[in-house]
Parts: sequence; C-alpha cells; structure tokens
Amino acid sequence: MYHPHQPLLWLEPEQPFPPIQEAWGPDSPAPGILCAGRDLSPTTLQAAYSNGIFPWYSADQPILWWSPDPRMVLHVDEFRLHPSMKKTLKKFSRTPGCEIRMDTVFPEVIEACSTSPRSGQSGTWIVPEMMAAYTNFHRAGLAHSIETWVDGQLVGGLYGINIGHAVFGESMFHRATDGSKIALAALVAFCRQQGLPLIDCQQNTRHLASFGAREITREAFLVQIQTLRDLPSPIWQFNPVMWQQLGI
Repeated sequence: MYHPHQPLLWLEPEQPFPPIQEAWGPDSPAPGILCAGRDLSPTTLQAAYSNGIFPWYSADQPILWWSPDPRMVLHVDEFRLHPSMKKTLKKFSRTPGCEIRMDTVFPEVIEACSTSPRSGQSGTWIVPEMMAAYTNFHRAGLAHSIETWVDGQLVGGLYGINIGHAVFGESMFHRATDGSKIALAALVAFCRQQGLPLIDCQQNTRHLASFGAREITREAFLVQIQTLRDLPSPIWQFNPVMWQQLGI
C-alpha cells in the first residue's frame, strides 16, 4: 500500500520480487506499480508472470514492474463473438490462403506490435530492450505469437506468455481489417481446446471489454495463476478444427 513520500523499491539482480500486495494503491501517483530494477532475463520474466507481475515502462525509464488491482481477465468461456465477427471468421476459415500460424515469425510480430499506433498513446512501451527480452523468452519456449496469414502475407497477430495453463496476453497489431481480432479469436479457440481457462489482459480497455473481458480482484487472479502455472503447458500449434470451439 502506498504512503506519501514512499520511495519505490529497487531490486538488485536476483533479488526476489516483493509480495504483490505491496503494490501502490489507487490513491498513489502510479496505482499498481510494485518495484523497479532487476533485469528482463527469461528467469526473471518467468518469476514475475508466475506471481501476477509484469514489466511496463518507457524508453526514458528504468525497468518498472506492475501488479494492478483489479486485474482485467478474459475467461475464454465468456468470449463475446459478435455476429459480424462470426461471419468474418467463417469466411476466413473457409478461404484458401487464409490461415492461423503460431510461433513462425515471433520477432516480426513483436516488432509490428511495437510500431502499431495506440489510441491515446504517443509512443510505445515495447522498447528495443523489451523486444530482445521477449524474443529470448520465446526462444525459451514461454512466449508465443498467434499470426493471421492471408496469401502468404502476415496481416495481423498478437503475442503473449504461457506458463503451465496460465496465458498472459501482451499486445496485438493488424495490417488488414480484423487481422488482430481473428488472431484473438484463434487464441480463444486454442485455449478452449487445450483447457486453458483464462487470458490475462492486465488493464481495462473498452476494446477488451467488448470481447467479454472483465475485472477481477488481484487476489482472485493470483489464486488462479498459482494453480494454473503448475499444470503442463500445451503444444502451441493451431489446427483449423479448433474453430469449432467458437461454433465456426
């Protein structure tokens, strides 16, 4: 809990993260911020995500770690598929040359996300250091890309983290209409098929809420993550039969 004039905790290399309950509260200058420092190695990132913590900072800042309360989560059985989007998915799934791929061009996906314009944002938090760190995390088998391809061209996608049965969405992009939405729908279909119950969305946005994401308490989120993280991870491959999970 934040107190006026409280300094932000600085972590040295290999120093463990503090309990997420120590994150600054809603009355602070930065609600949800937990600490700063440490590094972005795969070991550090795995420890962070496994405990409901994620990095988020700008190019002119040190590494900052966050655990907001409440937490925005998409329970995959609550995914809201609007009629127009269902029609788009049916057309996509039946059109030759349209396909979902996973983990074939992770560096390209994260770079595209870093340059994708965001409403109300003048810059990006996916700085070069972040791109390098998550690419290493991908090589370690814990970060994944979901890619929308049309006639051999990457037209949209997203990337996220998977630890056990826990999935953490990070960022998405599109180069063609609905390119990122198709990738998100594919991720939901994949999660349903594999028994992965939720996708962490971190913070509330109207865009995520329109798909059925909702806020839960940080404590409830952590309880779920602590159970899911110890289960076996799935093999990240998309099969078109998975569209049936969405009634496609």
